[in-house]
Amino acid sequence: MMKKVFSAILLMGVSFVALGQRLHSKTSAFTSYKGLVMAGYQGWFNAPGDGGGRGWNHYVSHGKFEPGFTNIDIWPDVSEYKKTYKTPFKLADGSDAYLYSSYDASSTETHFKWMQQYGIDGVFVQRFIADVQRGNGRKHNDEVLANTLKYAQEYHRAISVMYDLSGMRAGGDSAVIKDWKHLVDSLKVTNRGDKQTWLYHNGKPLIAIWGIGFNDHRQYGLAEAERIINFFKNDPVYGGCSILLGVPTYWRDFGSDTEKDPHLHDLLREVDIVHPWFVGRYNEDTYPKFQARIADDIAWCKANKVEYVPTVFPGFSWHNMNPRSPQNQIPRNRGHFYWDQISGAIKSGADMLYVAMFDEVDEGTAIIKASKNPPVGLSTFVTYESDIPNDYYLYLTGYAGKMLKKQVPFRADVPPPVNK
Repeated sequence: MMKKVFSAILLMGVSFVALGQRLHSKTSAFTSYKGLVMAGYQGWFNAPGDGGGRGWNHYVSHGKFEPGFTNIDIWPDVSEYKKTYKTPFKLADGSDAYLYSSYDASSTETHFKWMQQYGIDGVFVQRFIADVQRGNGRKHNDEVLANTLKYAQEYHRAISVMYDLSGMRAGGDSAVIKDWKHLVDSLKVTNRGDKQTWLYHNGKPLIAIWGIGFNDHRQYGLAEAERIINFFKNDPVYGGCSILLGVPTYWRDFGSDTEKDPHLHDLLREVDIVHPWFVGRYNEDTYPKFQARIADDIAWCKANKVEYVPTVFPGFSWHNMNPRSPQNQIPRNRGHFYWDQISGAIKSGADMLYVAMFDEVDEGTAIIKASKNPPVGLSTFVTYESDIPNDYYLYLTGYAGKMLKKQVPFRADVPPPVNK
């Protein structure tokens, strides 16, 4: 009798493995990250009345959203959005200022239409594990992800999820695993046919895990990271994935932002792509000295048979969120700072790029269209120079993709704005 039961369990195990092989579609319209420029996509903005039940989420500061209280340093240009929301802020002519909500499908469509128009290959949809486990946080993130999957397919853009572990507790790897099963089962994120636009790499669906190896007193550590990596690589039903691991800037030599544990390098040898975070680490003056680090990073990755994607960002400002920090802390300088990084990374040997970020107006790194006429009053906002169009960073990002694909010659100097 026991022999029969054991045989039945083995048969069930075989069927589960077979089922696991079918959970992800065999391939995708995007079979490799190589040659692509992908941006991070926060998708975390809400407005009262958008159906998300989160108020002015991510626009608010210290519980308020009014002149003098906001977390954003760039005011988006909302002239092309189908649906917008009136704010307590006023423009210079006294009229009301409006914002968009990421919860609205029409906002997502506008963004993916821009990606197609400007030649941006796609996005990693950010998924903060501390925000998606229940309630309105999970509702919002699922809605945004469903919309991005829809419009990525419609506008033929690559898409993946980037799990941001910031705020995760010790033992939180179980929450990541549970959430991924939810996405695969409920949203069918990687099982939409062989013409789907989920980003594949090395023949498998790519999943990004960000926030490993930092020394900023996080509650989780390398043990949780190892279990997450093992699950995504080896689980017979939900695994079989390629992995991008987001690590600190100084991951290779265990520098100032990195946990001093050599096991980090063991984990990096187990994944497919190493992705260090560079935002705020340099400005236009100090970047030339930093650039050598990218070439050394790439050399380490080649020696250890993994791949590498650097971060590039157009500028940085989070004064409204952190008033002690100066506004426009890392200036864009008519795109020169952004292009120095793009051309520098490609010259150093990078064959894929990660842009931080598509829509991060909180920290002033966004490449979406920014208002040339933001609200006036107690809160101030970063604007592009008068001769720089509000779509310039979308244009530069698309141009970078053409350089990576060798559709246009490499150029070290920033491409000028297109006359319209």
